[in-house]
Formats: sequence, structure tokens, C-alpha cells
Amino acid sequence: MSESIYFYRRGAAAKEEEIILGKGLLRWAYYHPLGKSLAALLFHHAWPSRLAGWFADTRWSRRRILPVIRDLAIDAKEFADPVESYPTFNAFFTRRLKPGARPFAPDDYDIASPADGRVLVYPRLHKTTLVPVKGNSFTVDDLLGCPAAEFHDGSLAVIRLCPADYHRFHFPCAGRLIEQRHIKGRYHSVNPLVLALGIDVFSQNERHVALLENPHLARYAYVEIGAFGVGSIVQTYTGP
Repeated sequence: MSESIYFYRRGAAAKEEEIILGKGLLRWAYYHPLGKSLAALLFHHAWPSRLAGWFADTRWSRRRILPVIRDLAIDAKEFADPVESYPTFNAFFTRRLKPGARPFAPDDYDIASPADGRVLVYPRLHKTTLVPVKGNSFTVDDLLGCPAAEFHDGSLAVIRLCPADYHRFHFPCAGRLIEQRHIKGRYHSVNPLVLALGIDVFSQNERHVALLENPHLARYAYVEIGAFGVGSIVQTYTGP
């Protein structure tokens, strides 16, 4: 197993190494015999992540903000509010950015990245396509939790957010919401160090599935996948 994770930043030619927050704890939980013995307790239930979320909503969590900004090299100049104004770690984690920091695509025919993150794109899928991600694989039916024939010839983009990223997400293009459902599941970490173990977070983790229709681009599915330490996925959109 590789100890390092590399990615290409858009517009740059050289690889960058990802800084993994809590790497030692992550390795202990998934690779140490004692940690593995507690896996069902930690990752198969919501309460450990909700407990972490409860602490992140307390004023004591505020002291974590500056070290995380420093250790993960987060650009605070993009924040809509001053760093010192965040009363809790959750307030910082769900921060807004300044207007224009992430411009939206101006045309209804355009598809934009819906979130900050590490992006992996599969231009063409088929019914039997096994989507490989760090030694693991899943089908579109697995991801959506139901037969999804209409997407078998479509495209797929996987966007993995890490702790350094802006954690609000947006629809990739205009559309009308047709259906939304919540699929209960586990709370495994989505870090590649964990995916390398063969844990199928794409069909096992808790997720929200939204089906939308764009008159210019047909229907598309938007799936938000939960992870360990993230106690909830909050929808804030309005409109049809």
C-alpha cells in the first residue's frame, strides 16, 4: 500500500502530495488489529460521526480552526468571513466563500464541477461497467441503489472532498428535481488509503440521490456520499 496520495491541480503540470488530516488515526482504525476489531462499532453506525459533529458544534472545537488551516495550507483569503469570526469548527467547516470565488457556468448547456475536490471522470459507461477507484469497483446500479438503465450509456464524475476543501456543494447544471431519496448506510472514510482495502463506500455508505432533468442535457443523477466524521448531509436548495 502506498503511503502517499498524489493529484494534479488544475492548470499545473506537476503532481502534488495530498496532506491527510489524522493519517495516523486512520491507519490505526483500518490496519491495526485493535482498530479493525472496533470497525463495526466505528463505521457501521451513525453515532460516532454524530458525536464528532456534536463536539465540532461546541466552542471548545474553535481551537482546531487555525491549526487545520495551517496544516492543510487552506487559503483563508477566499473565505467570506474573517477566520476569527467562526464560533465553532463546524461553522468554519461549512464556511461560505467570497462572491466570485467559484463562478457558475453561464450557459444552460454547460456542466460545471459541483464541488471542490479530487476529480476522476469516466466519459462512457455501459451496463456491465465496473467503475474502478483505487483497487475497488462498483456499478452505477450499486451507486444509485436501484436498476438505472437510463444511465448505462452515460458519463460519470467522482469528486472526493478532503478536509481542506470547501464543503458546500452545488448542482453541476440547471435542472428540475424529479426525485430524491435517502439511502441509509455505513460511515466509512472515503480516503484512498481506505478504498485500497476494497471497502465499497460507493454502495455501502449513507448517501443522498437526486434525479434531475435539464431540458438541454436530459436527465442526470447527483449523489452525495457520507463519510466518517461527517454527521449529516444538509440540503439547502430551493425551487422546483
